[in-house]
Amino acid sequence: MADPDPLILEQVSLTLPSPAGLVEILRGLDVRVGSGERVALVGPSGSGKSSLIAVAAGLERPTGGRVLLFGQDLAKLDEDGRARLRRGRVSLVFQAFHLLPNMTAAENVAAPLEIAGDRGATATARDWLERVGLSARGHHYPHQLSGGEQQRVALARALASRPALLFADEPTGNLDAANAAHVAELMFDLVAMTGAALVLVTHDERLAARADRAVRLRDGRVAEPA
Repeated sequence: MADPDPLILEQVSLTLPSPAGLVEILRGLDVRVGSGERVALVGPSGSGKSSLIAVAAGLERPTGGRVLLFGQDLAKLDEDGRARLRRGRVSLVFQAFHLLPNMTAAENVAAPLEIAGDRGATATARDWLERVGLSARGHHYPHQLSGGEQQRVALARALASRPALLFADEPTGNLDAANAAHVAELMFDLVAMTGAALVLVTHDERLAARADRAVRLRDGRVAEPA
């Protein structure tokens, strides 16, 4: 029997409170991501792209509809169950780098592996820093690294566990053009190498064009077939 698709969203909606009352963020979204597929989420600010990732990763509960992550209905899992399902199989990279400031680059990459019980975490971290061109920067702390270097460390940390699904929310949004191009190139190369599926939020049409297909969102709905 074939493995289930990494991600299926069926008629997913999300309504959140605001000072002005309830706001519909997502409105009946249907999205499917196959194994190893690279899907770009594009659309104007406020269209629901980041909210879709939060719901898809089980970080936010949808108001309606169903989210299947590796065939598991997230609504049937509690917070611990969702965390166990994600562990080692789902990674996230954000616009902000979210590196731990009191840890070196190598320690930042190794930490999630150590938590997962990987006895080879240090060697794996060293290997992944080499893959992102930072083998000489492993002993540096985040404040000693440029923005582009920090995001490369974040990318190494996300992929070192060889997840089946990577969510990337505007991963080049805080970088200048040269660093953005470098990080994007690395991300697509490393995703291809690991075989991970990729769900990428981006405003950059050139970056979106590198994906297998684009899902365009507008006002919380899919504006083009997903």
